Amino acid sequence: MCAHARPGGVRPGLPSAGHYGEAVFRPEQPGEDDRIDLGALVYDDITMARLRSLGVGPGWNCLDVGAGTGTVARRLLYEAGVATVLAVDRDVRFLTAHPLPGLGVLEADISAPGFDPGRFQLVHARFLLMHLPSRERLIAGLGELLAPGGVLVLSDAVDLTTATAPATPYTRVMQAMWQGLRGTIGTDVSWVPDYPHLFRTAGLASVAAEIHVPPLVPGSPISRFWARSWDRAREAILATGLVDDATVEAAIRYLDSPDCAALSPGMITAWGWRPQEGMPSSSACADQEQLRRDDSGGGRT
Repeated sequence: MCAHARPGGVRPGLPSAGHYGEAVFRPEQPGEDDRIDLGALVYDDITMARLRSLGVGPGWNCLDVGAGTGTVARRLLYEAGVATVLAVDRDVRFLTAHPLPGLGVLEADISAPGFDPGRFQLVHARFLLMHLPSRERLIAGLGELLAPGGVLVLSDAVDLTTATAPATPYTRVMQAMWQGLRGTIGTDVSWVPDYPHLFRTAGLASVAAEIHVPPLVPGSPISRFWARSWDRAREAILATGLVDDATVEAAIRYLDSPDCAALSPGMITAWGWRPQEGMPSSSACADQEQLRRDDSGGGRT
């Protein structure tokens, strides 16, 4: 993600870049839904608080892309009370396993030409674009799926420390993970802090962003998430040549140790509004967002 992950491109020994869910994090692998849900335990409350503060609620038609196991889609229905959610993923086995009234499921690749499932008041994705190329095109395309006055909310990972933190098994494995995932499935989080600029370039208004960094506590969902992610991405991690198997095991033990004193990668969430037709973009969206905040009672993450 940072400079250490990019020099010289992909290291020899790494497989050529493919898709998330193919070489790494395959959905058919037993327990993959549980790994995804550990991330949901960490971030769903943060995501829902932000969506509610933006006014998402009754009457909204929503699109959740890269929906995974569907935790956000379902909470939009039974907590926020939205009218409908269309949940999209390249593999929908976890979404179809638990049907819910108002929940539509679409198996599709959002990066494919012609992806156009309709127009929505909310378009949301989390930890998706970091795994895909052509992010500027995808952000613009997702913005085009907004109905006038709708809001685009995107979240992706940000790593604030491992490039400069003291070398420990934890930081070395985290660095190797980012480099291994970049070489294997094309993951790149180095651009994620540019989200606000990319939203404005895409023509969205009233753009803002925030960062949430969950604490690394032994036994916590985020610690268990990283341990399971490293285990499932072990081949890609080892192929970088930056660490060996013993270092990965030491890092996993460190996450569950009272001596753990490190900063987890966090999540940047950015949002921006599609202007109402025939109205100046900045003032219209600012007024609209304030009205939605007033209607929802405000809120913060």
